[in-house]
Amino acid sequence: MWFRAKWVVLWSLWAARLARLPTPPVRVSNGWLRGSVAPGGSHKQYLAIPYATVQGRYQAPGPEPKWDGVFEAIEDNVRCLQSGNFRSKLYPSGQEDCLIVNVYTPLNTRLDKPLPVMVFIHGGAFFRRSSSRFMYGPTFLTRKDVVLVTLNYRLNALGFLCLGIKEAPGNAGMKDQVAALKWIQRNIRAFGGDPDNVTIFGESAGAASVALHVLSPMSKGLFHKAILQSGSSLSSWVFRYDPINVASIRAKEMGFISKDPHELYKFYMDTSPSDFVRANIPREEGAAIVLLEMFSPCAENNIEGEEPFLTDLPYNILTSGKYNKVPMIIGANTEEGLLFAGFDDLIEKIDIEKSLPRDLEFPSNETRKAVAEKVKKMYLGDNEIAASTLAKLSKLYGEPTNNYPLIEETNLIMKTSDQPIWHYLFGYEGRRSILKRILNWKFENVPYGATHGDELFYLFSQDIIPSLLETDMIDKMTTMWTNFAKYGDPTPATTERLPVKWPQVKPDDQRALYIDKEITTVPLWYPDSMLFWRDLYSKYRRKLYKNT
Repeated sequence: MWFRAKWVVLWSLWAARLARLPTPPVRVSNGWLRGSVAPGGSHKQYLAIPYATVQGRYQAPGPEPKWDGVFEAIEDNVRCLQSGNFRSKLYPSGQEDCLIVNVYTPLNTRLDKPLPVMVFIHGGAFFRRSSSRFMYGPTFLTRKDVVLVTLNYRLNALGFLCLGIKEAPGNAGMKDQVAALKWIQRNIRAFGGDPDNVTIFGESAGAASVALHVLSPMSKGLFHKAILQSGSSLSSWVFRYDPINVASIRAKEMGFISKDPHELYKFYMDTSPSDFVRANIPREEGAAIVLLEMFSPCAENNIEGEEPFLTDLPYNILTSGKYNKVPMIIGANTEEGLLFAGFDDLIEKIDIEKSLPRDLEFPSNETRKAVAEKVKKMYLGDNEIAASTLAKLSKLYGEPTNNYPLIEETNLIMKTSDQPIWHYLFGYEGRRSILKRILNWKFENVPYGATHGDELFYLFSQDIIPSLLETDMIDKMTTMWTNFAKYGDPTPATTERLPVKWPQVKPDDQRALYIDKEITTVPLWYPDSMLFWRDLYSKYRRKLYKNT
């Protein structure tokens, strides 16, 4: 009897974690809604709240939906239409009407003492992923007394078909994000958040999105600080110089040949979105996987009656100084390219000449060949491309596409903004460095360090992955990130756990914080290969934009 009673008590305690404990109703501009207390009682969560409607394919979003009664914000199963990965024709998942936010708050939130708000924009190369708490869980951040918001935005052609005409002006996915930021301004106070202290941050394509919000007049006043993690407005994979060409290439994959924007628009309207989401992304033979022709942000034409998100090249805007000046953190990981090289199944067929970034424009084929030889010598020495030299070759996948652009973006902002800026290089490899550990299992002689996306696991919780005894690095990362959100300074004071003051990047003190087991500083232009890419871009950066 004693054993049975003990079992009943244990079962009841376990079952109580699964039982939904509703929050009091919250009034937002859509209507009333109700969330729930997370299992374990760590925070309150309000899931899949619609912030706008999809009223026209390839168009800016429409107004938020309204409802009667109380909306139950408890389901976390909304994702925008997408396919699984770069290569395969996987069956699409998700839906067109997918514009939702998730709001997470500490349990003790008070409306009379609003907390700083951190808005996270997910990555996925503008064609996959979502804001799901199963990847971007809030527990590590909300326990630092901030309100966390994550959001969905339209992906692939639905979000980034840019034809330069009124029917498809471009950047619908970025305008989705703007609509979400406006919804947050209207409503976050109801959740205990401070609309006058909003930090936007993102990783990969999410970081590039944050960078573009810094540049866009449409986003002015909607945020007050920004963090870029492994994604820059200057990254060659982010900005489309010839978006109509990209649209025609993807249409050709589905059997339609035209470069006329109106004909392409009709084709994309008449084609099921599931079909072009399912279609393979074209890849030039010999080109690295990071050079796939994907839909992404563009500079829009000025069209009567349409508010553009962006109308010029990011480099031009940065050098002009005409952008939203806010305090910023910018950085990347030490082994960015390992993730992409590790999952490139054509690694041994790579041609370095064909794998140079698309935003470099050379005066002749001879110049391109000479540059390719220098790149090969810098990364491979006398070795040839092979699976055994993957770690060396991976630098080509990461440094010119992520590491260098982020340093250059930091450099340009330092010169043109009166707001403080901090730069970091994340090199820690631990038990929660999930993506790097996958590569360690898959390949031999993988160098120590952090690959693309590894820092996310020290900022966000995941229901199926425990902390794995990594509480120290989790605490360091979340403390610096939330300090920045609270105070505008990631290390307002040194502590035993954070003994190094993170220096601002200034013309006379250009250092980055190196985050590893020990935290130290390194030169901003570190390693020396960054100087190579800086000099190369100073000569050959592509400057012309064509959307006709």
